[in-house]
Amino acid sequence: MKATDLMTPRPACCYPDTNLVDVTEMFVSHDVGAIPVVDRTTGRPVGIVTDRDVATRAVASGADARKLTAADCMTTSVITVALDADFDEICDAMSANQVRRLIVVDGGGGVAGIISQADVALHGREKKSGELVKDVSRPAETSSSSGS
Repeated sequence: MKATDLMTPRPACCYPDTNLVDVTEMFVSHDVGAIPVVDRTTGRPVGIVTDRDVATRAVASGADARKLTAADCMTTSVITVALDADFDEICDAMSANQVRRLIVVDGGGGVAGIISQADVALHGREKKSGELVKDVSRPAETSSSSGS
């Protein structure tokens, strides 16, 4: 099984300067919990904004979310895999980086899709999926947020 078999193709994306209110409206209109943030020129991922990022970096901080942009809340440590990444490579990347989502990139580095932990659980092998949930859910060793 390859990334192309698991991913949601052509996910909704935003730019670093996209207003945070617009990003949250994208969560609702696309029924997702994460929006990749891409460079306006290259289309390459520069971050990801999750619903958790908005809650912890905007709302809980007391900032006026209406004045913030995706760049103000996004996680910049974006974990990507290639279109031809296999199932084990996908699980290993999620586990090693303790992320719940991976951005799938095409040959030019542009966003081609996104794979969530749920996608792996729905399509994966039971044992490997269970290990992934355990690995991603373990407490982080640092205080920085993975945001994904």
